[in-house]
Amino acid sequence: MTNTNTNTGISFRQVVKRYGGTNSPLVVRGIDFEVPKGTLTTILGPSGCGKTTTLRMIAGLETPSGGQIFIDGRDVTNLGPAERNVSMVFQSYALFPHMSVLENVAYGLSVSGVPKPEVQDRARAAMALVGLGSFEARYPAELSGGQQQRVALARALVLEPSVLLFDEPLSNLDARLRRSMREEIRSLQQRLKLTVAYVTHDQSEALAVSDQIIVMDGGLIAQAGSPRELYENPKTEFVAGFMGEAVLLDGVCEAEGAVRLGPLTLTTPQRVATGPVKVAIRPEAWSVHDGHGQGLLGTVSKAAYLGSFQELTVDTSLGEIFVVSSDSQGSWSSGDAVTLQLSERGVSVVAV
Repeated sequence: MTNTNTNTGISFRQVVKRYGGTNSPLVVRGIDFEVPKGTLTTILGPSGCGKTTTLRMIAGLETPSGGQIFIDGRDVTNLGPAERNVSMVFQSYALFPHMSVLENVAYGLSVSGVPKPEVQDRARAAMALVGLGSFEARYPAELSGGQQQRVALARALVLEPSVLLFDEPLSNLDARLRRSMREEIRSLQQRLKLTVAYVTHDQSEALAVSDQIIVMDGGLIAQAGSPRELYENPKTEFVAGFMGEAVLLDGVCEAEGAVRLGPLTLTTPQRVATGPVKVAIRPEAWSVHDGHGQGLLGTVSKAAYLGSFQELTVDTSLGEIFVVSSDSQGSWSSGDAVTLQLSERGVSVVAV
């Protein structure tokens, strides 16, 4: 069977996965999603949510217990990894320590029977793409973590796959190098128009590299959408809490578009029925002011200075609220009396 949507790189249709017999619990519980060609989709979630199993089913390293998987419109549900034209960059890099960089990158082509001159040319071209042109004679032990990651990426790219998969590719790197490598991966994906599925548990990494984010929870898709959509308009308490910091407050929708939170009245474009609601508020949605003005009164219980901004914990009548205050708003210390005011951005009704 063929998926007739020619613009889809990866498609899951009611895919389920269990390990063991029919009475074993489902690890993936009937998920549907699509990755458009030439885009990067991140599968995000906590440990045990099913994200790595989902990636391994795309790669053909795991067989679904039910449902269908399509790559470039072709049903690959029961095909092995070698029949899918998919390459994977593993968390551990999985480089051969006894082989040079050039030999590592060329290995997949060599075992596929590609003529040696073509193998060398394609391997060097892939190395040049990731900035390793002068490293071909070195061995993995002579490389930094970031350089080893580039070798793993070049080894995947040299096979010219229809789909490129990343399994927690930056988890072994320090914070500064992670930021640099995620920028390189995103730039390369956009320049080569690669179809990419990328697994991570790091929310900031997902926000930085993705066209689409799929948040998984307990083997199901909790929400899928653009990074901005998931961050600014989470649909559930889980997504609100997982996609960065958020405080969840009890409110009441008094009229269409108007939500009461203690002394505050919010306007929301969401269609919300009157009655009790849960509201997710991002820490940067609050502005902080001196003393007892119009807004939510509170007292700073904790204050941390982080250069261009402060992190504050403020005790209020609505409970403890975490706030990120830009340096331009002023400087606050523990014990200060403050008034908090809300902007519309970063506020979302997540449950009714």
